[in-house]
Amino acid sequence: MARVTVEDCLDHVDNRFELVLVASKRARQLARQGMEPTVEWDNDKPTVVALREIAIGHVTKEILKQRDQDYQTSNLDMVLSTNSLNLEGFTF
Repeated sequence: MARVTVEDCLDHVDNRFELVLVASKRARQLARQGMEPTVEWDNDKPTVVALREIAIGHVTKEILKQRDQDYQTSNLDMVLSTNSLNLEGFTF
């Protein structure tokens, strides 16, 4: 795939600062939360894929309004499922 430039992304995001926020949030979603990319992965890093999605217009600043609840919930489920909390002997 061709290189992604900041100018390509700025067609869909208001300014460079917002671009950093949108791209970093989307890259985290791809890397940690296991969300599916809307473009072909092509052996790229999550940050490059996020920028490509922004340049195409698939990801917008609306992503900033989303909460990372899915990731937080899955982590809590994982911790609780490993029985790491030993509550024997405690009274509630």
